[in-house]
Amino acid sequence: MVFRNRSDAGRRLAALLADYRARAVVVLGLPRGGVVVAYEVAELLDAPLDVLPARKLGAPMNPEFAIGAMAPGVIQVEEELCVRLGISRDHVAREIGLRQFELERMGALYRTVQPGVEVADKTVILVDDGLATGATAAAAVESLRRRRPARIVFAAPVGSQPSVAALGTRADLVVCPWTPEDFVAVGDYYEDFGPTSDEEVLGCLRRAQAEHPADSRL
Repeated sequence: MVFRNRSDAGRRLAALLADYRARAVVVLGLPRGGVVVAYEVAELLDAPLDVLPARKLGAPMNPEFAIGAMAPGVIQVEEELCVRLGISRDHVAREIGLRQFELERMGALYRTVQPGVEVADKTVILVDDGLATGATAAAAVESLRRRRPARIVFAAPVGSQPSVAALGTRADLVVCPWTPEDFVAVGDYYEDFGPTSDEEVLGCLRRAQAEHPADSRL
C-alpha cells in the first residue's frame, strides 16, 4: 500500500475512524504533516481540528534520528541511548533550547487562526502522518494527558510494528492500519511526501475553523 499524499492517507484513515462521528470528539494534528492528515479525519467526523506542537530531539550525527522529543510541558530524553552513542549533555541541552523555541513559535503562529479547542472530558484523536520511532508521539500523548481528556486515540496511516506496540501502552487506543514488517521510513509509503509548510497548516486550520467556529475556545 502506498498513499498518493497526506490528504489521500487522511481520507483512508478517516474511514477507519467513522464510528467516532457525532460523538464529543476533537481531532488534533501533529505539525506539520500530521495536520494535513488530521484535517481529512476531522472533516469526515465533522469534528473540530486543533494542533498539538511536538518536536523530536535529534542526534548530532543524524538530526532525523530521535534521542527524545518535546511537547508542551513535556521533555523526554532517552538517557541510556545518549550514553551508548556518546552524545554529550551539551548537545542535548542545545537541542532542547532549539526545539523549545520552535514549539513556542509554532504555537504562537497557529493560535492566530485557531485559539484553542477544549479537550477535557472528550475523546481526542491525535493524528500524525506516520509512526517511525514513536518518540514524538509519546511526548505528545503525555502532554495531552495532562489536559484531562476522557480518552486518547492515536491514529496514523502507517507505522513500525515496535513503535505501534510501545505507543499502545501510553494511548488508550492506537489505530494504525498498515504496519509493514520491513518498515524503514514513513516517506517510503507515500508517492508525495514533500515538506509541509506553515502556510499549509494554517490553511487547514482556517478551513476547519470556518466549519466549526463555535468550537474554538481556550
